[in-house]
Amino acid sequence: MFRTKYVWAICYGILLTAFTVYAVLDTFVIRRSYAVVEDGAAQAVPTAFVSEEDSADSSTADSTAEPSEEITEKAADSAENSAEPVITESSYSDGNLTITITEYREYDTSIYVADVVMSSAEYLRTAFAENTYGRNVTAKTSEIAASVGAILAINGDYYGAQESGYVLRNGVLYRSDAVRGQEDLVIYQDGSFEIISESDVTAEALLAQGAMQILSFGPALVENGDIAVTDEDEVGKAKTSNPRTAIGVIDDLHYLLVVSDGRTDESAGLTLYELAAFMQSLGAETAYNLDGGGSSTMVFNGTVINNPTSSGRSIKERSVSDIVYIGY
Repeated sequence: MFRTKYVWAICYGILLTAFTVYAVLDTFVIRRSYAVVEDGAAQAVPTAFVSEEDSADSSTADSTAEPSEEITEKAADSAENSAEPVITESSYSDGNLTITITEYREYDTSIYVADVVMSSAEYLRTAFAENTYGRNVTAKTSEIAASVGAILAINGDYYGAQESGYVLRNGVLYRSDAVRGQEDLVIYQDGSFEIISESDVTAEALLAQGAMQILSFGPALVENGDIAVTDEDEVGKAKTSNPRTAIGVIDDLHYLLVVSDGRTDESAGLTLYELAAFMQSLGAETAYNLDGGGSSTMVFNGTVINNPTSSGRSIKERSVSDIVYIGY
């Protein structure tokens, strides 16, 4: 009898260990590909994607839009009609885009700001690692940027680290499971920004209203020109200074893409409030916090211009699931 109980205890322990190991691997290691974007340019075509998990939800299927030939042709024409680019170490300019990179020194931290003015919102795009929407599918920001020919890129919201929360990219709806109280940034087809709560509006409704991108990390940093975070928010989101990534809009088709260093002797990093105050000082009317820490990376013309680090002991990029970029 004693031996039987002992054997069952061993078997139970083995099964429990195996399940725990599988759960950890499934969450952080095992790759799952749900959709592949065959052509990076095709991501700009408004439509809706229904994953196997959401296939039973008819509301997502009903939101599917037909590909827009007008948008596709406009993007092609704009690329062809752009002037020969003038490129320096800190700037890019052609007939459609003007990008200026400036390094600031604030809060004992190096902060890199890309001031972007464009002729059309179509040049503000997003991309997945390996052109694949999935789980644990990652690549370095510089690698994703190179794969889509990005002129300028920053890391995105690392949607792949979450099992829910809206994922709408380049007009394609990939995930519509809402997270109660989650604050998102919506970028519309005209390039305007809006901060929304997933508790208040569905992803399908936002798509129908002309949303092209939904970034789900947060929180909002600046709304209507006012700082939107407090010391209380800081406790919930980040207790210490860290490397940060943010995106903001100043006015029509005038954007700020910002990355700060942190966790090193040279750069302390920023709190959320410091980041918000900095974005406001640059004139941002709306600004939003993206994935930070070791993910924070800015790439300009194929070169990583900040000092990404996870531990502070070595400078290297962390692989992420997605980027926000400027390009054709």
